[in-house]
Amino acid sequence: MLRRFIITGVFGYFLLFMVLLLLMGFRWNRYRKTPDQPIDFSHQIHAGKLNLDCLFCHETADDSYFAGVPTVQKCMDCHINVKTDSPKVQKIHKYWNEKQPIPWNRVHRIRQRNYVYFTHERHVKAEEAKVNNPNHVLGKPGIACEACHGEVKAMDHMRAFSSLKMGWCVECHRANEAPTDCLTCHR
Repeated sequence: MLRRFIITGVFGYFLLFMVLLLLMGFRWNRYRKTPDQPIDFSHQIHAGKLNLDCLFCHETADDSYFAGVPTVQKCMDCHINVKTDSPKVQKIHKYWNEKQPIPWNRVHRIRQRNYVYFTHERHVKAEEAKVNNPNHVLGKPGIACEACHGEVKAMDHMRAFSSLKMGWCVECHRANEAPTDCLTCHR
């Protein structure tokens, strides 16, 4: 009887461990999932092949807490004449003609927004680029967008690259000799 109880207990703990491991795997991959977008936009083409700078489309990243998404006007600046026969571009024209914003789905989100103060501006305009630090673009001040968002130029569909959780941010601050005082991010 005792042996059966021990075997059942060990099996129960093993089963519980496997279920928790499975749930952690789902949670781990959830932030990396690519959300569906209203238009199948390729960063690989725009940022990679065409070599457009991040700030070309995300115009408010250097002077706001929010990087923003491009307006339909920004898309139309090029696509009024470029690839107009493409079904994807025709969707942009539809939003333009209906005077509606494109309802992009957010990819990167800082959880607990009420407790965390984050600004793209401060990171884009970081005071000093460190040549031997891979999070910086050589010769350019600021933190490279790729440090948080990954190698966007190689992504056909944008996905979350980093967790943007507190531990990840603190580790980056330490690596870049940025302030780690609680009031730097928590207000």
